[in-house]
Amino acid sequence: MSQPGAGDSAQPGLPGHLPGQAITGELPEQVITSVLAAAVAAPSMHNTQPWRFQVLRPEQIIEVRADPARGLPQGDPHGRAVHIACGAALFNMRLAAAVAGREPVVKLLPDHGQPLLLATMHLAGPYRPRDAERELHEAITRRHTNRRPFSGHPVPPGVRAELAEAARLEGAILHFPGREEVLRLLELVQDCERDLSADPAYRAELAQWAGGARDREGIPDSALGPRSPDGPTPVRDFTPGRRGQHDYEWFEETPQLAVLSVSYGGPADWLRAGQALQRVLLTATSRGISASPLTQPLETADAWLVRDPRSAIEQPQMILRMGYGLPVPATPRRPVADVLEDH
Repeated sequence: MSQPGAGDSAQPGLPGHLPGQAITGELPEQVITSVLAAAVAAPSMHNTQPWRFQVLRPEQIIEVRADPARGLPQGDPHGRAVHIACGAALFNMRLAAAVAGREPVVKLLPDHGQPLLLATMHLAGPYRPRDAERELHEAITRRHTNRRPFSGHPVPPGVRAELAEAARLEGAILHFPGREEVLRLLELVQDCERDLSADPAYRAELAQWAGGARDREGIPDSALGPRSPDGPTPVRDFTPGRRGQHDYEWFEETPQLAVLSVSYGGPADWLRAGQALQRVLLTATSRGISASPLTQPLETADAWLVRDPRSAIEQPQMILRMGYGLPVPATPRRPVADVLEDH
């Protein structure tokens, strides 16, 4: 599987590529199943799972398509989160193809006449997966968003460097703000969440996707996370209308944050950000680190305030709270059959 720039296309001669060999015939069913099972395990805003997949069997291509019925008009009016989610699913697909012994060749936004067609992945010739790819693939089913308290143990510098390198490999930048910047970002998150929650349409959208018992999509009560008894909570309040009905737990005194950015903002950049995000999250999972997103400022006109003060050009795409936490259960997923469109 390719390295920098592979989110756009994989090139022969990269590590794992086996030159001079070709595969003919239709895609094996077990390869399709493993690739799509990995895809649907990707994270998405409010666990909306805003993707559909079409398999072109004779061409040995899998298409990644946005599902407009699963967009978030209030929280994601421009579709940025949809693209990030589909980018994360695409990264899982690349890993699954590589582990299945097929070289993933990716094209982003291959047909501007089809705006819902976000990417294609051609399962090309034979491929020898590397140990690092196997490790990340194994982490796919263990990666879960963790909105519970973390320990105060810091993520070691060596692991931070690994996570930053994971983002760089996908064309993104991962910053770890210092304490004062963390406090500023947390205050910004709280201010934006307060403003968002004042909108009845926003609260209605949250209620559609979060809370209660859920077995296919959305965020069930078991994954919402508790509230802090002594101050702002460093996780989103998905049920702002249920005051007094929350569980309460003590969170870490100073959360550890990371900000994922790309150089430009646009659909292709959002897809690259999604692939970078998933590589970072899977690398974190493989190192025993939990993560949860804080995207409230990125859902408002104040998104620019998330930018690293030292940079004038980076476009922030995700704020991650990271640390060491206890295991949490998985959130539900739709079965592959529900998101598959056979050609």
